[in-house]
Amino acid sequence: MNEGRRLLDIRRIYVEPAAAELPRGKEILERFPEAERIEIEAHHRIPELYGDEANVARWVRIKTEALVLGVKKSLTARPNGRSSDFIAPSTANGCAMACAYCYVPRRKGYSNPITVFANIDTITGYLGRHAGRQGVKPEPNQVDPHAWVYDIGENSDCSVDATVSDNVRDLVDLFRDLPNAKASFATKHVNRDLLGWDPQGRTRVRFSLMPAADAKLLDIRTSPVADRIAAIDDFVEAGYEVHVNFSPVVVRDGWLEDWGELLGQLDDALSPAARAQLAAEVIFLTHNDRLHEVNLGWHPTAEEVLWRPDLQQPKRSQTGGWNVRYKTGHKGRYVAALTDLIAGKIPYCRVRYAF
Repeated sequence: MNEGRRLLDIRRIYVEPAAAELPRGKEILERFPEAERIEIEAHHRIPELYGDEANVARWVRIKTEALVLGVKKSLTARPNGRSSDFIAPSTANGCAMACAYCYVPRRKGYSNPITVFANIDTITGYLGRHAGRQGVKPEPNQVDPHAWVYDIGENSDCSVDATVSDNVRDLVDLFRDLPNAKASFATKHVNRDLLGWDPQGRTRVRFSLMPAADAKLLDIRTSPVADRIAAIDDFVEAGYEVHVNFSPVVVRDGWLEDWGELLGQLDDALSPAARAQLAAEVIFLTHNDRLHEVNLGWHPTAEEVLWRPDLQQPKRSQTGGWNVRYKTGHKGRYVAALTDLIAGKIPYCRVRYAF
C-alpha cells in the first residue's frame, strides 16, 4: 500500500457542484465512494474548515479526513525567477502532511486539508499555450540552461496529490511533450508510483532535506529523510531530473554539525548519475507570527526552535502580519557557513541559490 494513502482516511468531501460534473471530479468522487459529500458554494469559503480557531485542536484529523473538490477559476503563470521561471496555476492546494513551518496555513487559517481542482484540462491547456508563447529560452539562467521551468506545486505536495487524483500525472505527461519547458515540484513524500510515469527528463523533483533531528520535530507526517535520500537514485533512473532543497535551514545549537552529517549521508547514497545532475536550493527559515500562534495550539515544542526573537528580526508582511527572519548580518554568516560546508562535502552539487 502506498504510504500516501495511509496519510488519508477521507470521510468528508466538500464539493463545488461544477467540479462534480467534470470528468476528473467524477473520478475523484468514485475513488472515495464511502465519503460523505457536502455541497459548497466555493472551495475557499468553508467556515467549518477555514478561519475557525477551534480547529487547531483537530489540525491533523482534519488533514486526514477532509478533502475539498473545486474548480480553479483564475489561471495565471506568475513569473518567479528563483526556484522556477514561472509558478503554474495550482491543480491543488493544502496538504495531508503537517510541517510546523508551512506557510500555507497562514493563508487558509487553522486547517489546510487538500483542495484538488477538477478542471485539469483547462489548466493543462493554459500551460501548453503559455509555454508555446515563450518560444525558445534566449539564454541560460540559474533556473535552467535551456528550458522554461514551471513550478507545479507551490501550494501543495505533488507526491501526495498524486494519491488523490491523476492531476499530477497529467502535468508530467504534458511537460514530457513540451520541447521548451519543464515541470518542477518540491516534495517531502516518497511516492514510488511516480517511477512508472516516464517523464523523459522534463520534470524536476526537488527532495526537501534537513537533519534528522530537525525533521523529527518539524516535518510531521512526512517520509523519513533517509527514505527521501534513498529515493534519489531511483527517480534519476526513472527519468526525472532530481535536485535537493536544503529547506528550511533552522539555526540552533549544533545546527552546522548536523548539516555536515546530513551532507555525508547524501554523499554516501548517490550514484554517479545522480551526482552528475544534482543541484540544490538553500532556504533559511522564515516564520510568521500568526503561524506561531497556531503552532502553540497543537505543537508548541516546535516553536522552541522556530520562534527565536534573540536570533530573528520582524518584517511586516503583505497580509498585515509579521514575518520573522534571521537578523541581517548574522544570516549572511549562516548562509556562507552552510554553502562552504556544501562545497567541501559534496562539491559536485551546484547551489542554484541560497537565501
